[in-house]
Amino acid sequence: MARSASKARSTRGYFIDEMGVRLPSVTTVLNATKPPEAREALAKWRDRLGSEEASRVSIAASRRGTLTHTQLRHYLLGNPIPCPDLIRPYWESLQPVLTDIQEVHLVETTVFHHDLGYAGKVDCVVNYQGTPCLLDWKTGDRPKGSIERLYDAPLQVAAYCGAVNHSRQVEGVEVRSARVVVALPDQPAEVFSFDLADVLSYWEQWEERLAKFYRRR
Repeated sequence: MARSASKARSTRGYFIDEMGVRLPSVTTVLNATKPPEAREALAKWRDRLGSEEASRVSIAASRRGTLTHTQLRHYLLGNPIPCPDLIRPYWESLQPVLTDIQEVHLVETTVFHHDLGYAGKVDCVVNYQGTPCLLDWKTGDRPKGSIERLYDAPLQVAAYCGAVNHSRQVEGVEVRSARVVVALPDQPAEVFSFDLADVLSYWEQWEERLAKFYRRR
């Protein structure tokens, strides 16, 4: 039986566990330690579009992502719901990936790594193409084309894998691979694969960013 959202609470970029321990989210850590060049690229994008248009695009993308995640959550928990027209092209894009899922372990579950001091909400842990795998869902208007254009997503999934294994959320299963899945309109989703060697490499980078976050506090 898949496990859905845990009893953990969230507040302003932090998660609080059942014992009241408050830890920063993976996203909070990555945003706080974003390299200067990444911040400059975002500022240039906003300048190019203009503040109003950039805000409109960001809000639309956020709404699209939220609706897609909701659709996926219900589907993976065995409670499918009608698909809103707004995200139908993205939902259809995900179908080839969904057919390769054999078993669902976790869905939108908050995981804690108390030893290192962080937490995060995992989209899902499943058996994908026969192997335990962490999947992270994203949407896009056009293909990313390369791992570099995923920005911090590889570090994000490495951090989630570490927390899932540390917290033993899935008994008898060690997550040793991950996929970042980008749903696209009118074409199959892009799937970026990270095997154990990839996850370990990005895990080292994640540990550096986490250490940097705590040094700045």
